Amino acid sequence: MARSPISVWTAPDPQAARLVDAMRRRHGAQAGWPVFEARLKQHVATLRDELRPLHGERADFEDGVLRLLETAWVSWCERPADLKAMDAEREQDPAWFQSQRMLGGVGYVDRFAGDFRGVEAQIPYFQELGLSYLHLMPPYLCPQPHNDGGYAVSSYRETQPALGTMAELRALAQRLREAGISLVLDFVFNHTSDEHAWAQAARAGDPVFSDYYWIFPDRTLPDQYERTVREIFPDEHPGAFSQIEDGRWVWTTFHSYQWDLNYSNPEVFRAMAGEMLFIANLGVEFLRMDAVAFVWKRLGTPCESLPEAHHLLRAYNALARIAAPALLFKSEAIVHPDEVVSYISPAECQVSYNPLQMALLWNTLATREVNLLQLALAERHHLPEGTAWVNYVRSHDDIGWTFADEDAARFGIDGFDHRQFLNRFYVDRFPGSFARGVPFQDNPATGDCRISGTCAALCGLEQGDPHAVARILLLHGVVLSSGGIPLIYLGDEIGQGNDAGYADDPARAGDSRWVHRPMRDPRRHAERLDPSTAAGRIHAGLRHLISLRRHLPAFAGGRLLPFWSRHPAVLGYRRPAPQGDDARGGVLVLANFSERPASVLPEVLSAQPATMVDLIGQAAFDLRAGLTLAPYQMVWLVASGA
Repeated sequence: MARSPISVWTAPDPQAARLVDAMRRRHGAQAGWPVFEARLKQHVATLRDELRPLHGERADFEDGVLRLLETAWVSWCERPADLKAMDAEREQDPAWFQSQRMLGGVGYVDRFAGDFRGVEAQIPYFQELGLSYLHLMPPYLCPQPHNDGGYAVSSYRETQPALGTMAELRALAQRLREAGISLVLDFVFNHTSDEHAWAQAARAGDPVFSDYYWIFPDRTLPDQYERTVREIFPDEHPGAFSQIEDGRWVWTTFHSYQWDLNYSNPEVFRAMAGEMLFIANLGVEFLRMDAVAFVWKRLGTPCESLPEAHHLLRAYNALARIAAPALLFKSEAIVHPDEVVSYISPAECQVSYNPLQMALLWNTLATREVNLLQLALAERHHLPEGTAWVNYVRSHDDIGWTFADEDAARFGIDGFDHRQFLNRFYVDRFPGSFARGVPFQDNPATGDCRISGTCAALCGLEQGDPHAVARILLLHGVVLSSGGIPLIYLGDEIGQGNDAGYADDPARAGDSRWVHRPMRDPRRHAERLDPSTAAGRIHAGLRHLISLRRHLPAFAGGRLLPFWSRHPAVLGYRRPAPQGDDARGGVLVLANFSERPASVLPEVLSAQPATMVDLIGQAAFDLRAGLTLAPYQMVWLVASGA
């Protein structure tokens, strides 16, 4: 093949131009180069600029960026043709994930379907439910039995043998894609397991791989760091460090078998970038960016949500735009609401879990007061263009009370005392509680505690509460109607209860989160088609809401306008029409979070059309007479004739 003539690219950033020209001299004659070059020109300056505050003082910085681009080039050459076609398609439709047809499901491969082939066999069920997004909890090779639910990764290029092979995972991704379902996997990039090859080499004293982690010869620096960092899992180990057998200390933010990576070493970013692009080339369309707040450490700080963490995320994002542009990032940051939002942008994480809404949904159920949730929707819901919330009722993880204390204070609520109430309520230590949760990481010294439990258990289904099904549908109704991508933990759609048997398994007994990760119940799954059962009522109710949502253009995107009902138990918001007359095409959502009827007065509804129809119950209302909601009732109101 004749070599293409070399032409120097002139760019506003001379260093970026030199990087592109260097790559062109190496690869410009190869078939995949033109498309790669176009994206390289667009994003290389961003990649370099985001890495410069982290490693720019090093003499080999430019050479390191060039090595990183070689990693991207190799990955691009290995990327399958159908994924390259998807890249081009998604670049032409960057808002594709904003559709009201998006619906996510999440679960563990083994606990829901046994293995990858079992998941593939469930594709018709996913389509029945309406899923377009499936998050499989980490299937990568990990230690046994203790692995933090898969989040201690020993190899990103191998799978847990019991789940199947990497080839089967790749085939599953393709089958899902053909069915219109995007595969979501985790990118656990703050740490590896202590069984990872890098960690094993570091444990053996290899100086190259010792620099991949935060390893110290004694307690001098660990003691200094621990003056300003918090304990995450105090039941497992105190502080932020664990001792290795040879006496050295390694940073372990979470569990002692999860060693934190040292991103001040540029080789760590390059190595992990290769792992990220390998995962992307499996056919993964979203990466859940695990523990984003913890990835950078600096002495004298909390080592959470530091500016360098954002530089790292933007650098990973720029690299994905070059070598796997269809890939989107989902932020997992369970921190103060202001910090959660800081990770969300088209250049960082395009979608993000909404932990504030999740926590406040449960708060509202317990208090029967919508004040904090209504305020959050009014002041903390808006996101930048090109991004979206992932709204959820619960996840594989515990429920933490991540509301802002300053928001609570506006209603005369003391944040610490209120969290204590919520903890007591959801573990059935409060009179009249309907919930049957289990405490997680209960810390008497600090008063901190989080909550484990399935949606059904926390809503009262296990104890036969007559309002339990209505509560479950209400929570999911808010998630489905408030904007963004709704996410269902698989099993909640049929009301699966807690798995108390986790305490009999030595591998899981120390982690109460396994109580809400039950094995799929075939009997309950079969009952989904029987309307006389709780599973049948929940499943039918959810499918009804999902079907309605798919046909409501107002539910696309994330725009939401607060609607203050003036009733303490009634949540309100409007989803405006995408264009034209909002009164004719928008949806007014009202939801009663109480076991008592709740009335919204006529004067509160005076600006709405006189007659509106509830799409959920297909009943018409004359709003001039006001509106009374039954216990735990939600309505999606549109103008009559709309």
